[in-house]
Amino acid sequence: MSMDEILKRLRDDGYRVTSQRRLIIEAILANDCSCCKEIYYQVRKKDPDIGIATVYRMIKTLEEIGIVDRKIVFKLSCPDDCP
Repeated sequence: MSMDEILKRLRDDGYRVTSQRRLIIEAILANDCSCCKEIYYQVRKKDPDIGIATVYRMIKTLEEIGIVDRKIVFKLSCPDDCP
């Protein structure tokens, strides 16, 4: 999904499109982030005034309108001698 499609969906669902929301969407589209904190650290580089709560709220909003599917992912790595 492109940035324009996401922004249109937000507007269609009655949400305002702010500069902070744009930054969060850009971070999600540009990076493989596995958690909200990773997104927060990426966005904070561009806007040091953004709060972690803003990121969490935006991810929740994107999840509610079906843009983001948030799952907890655990990945096990096996040593070389693992069967």
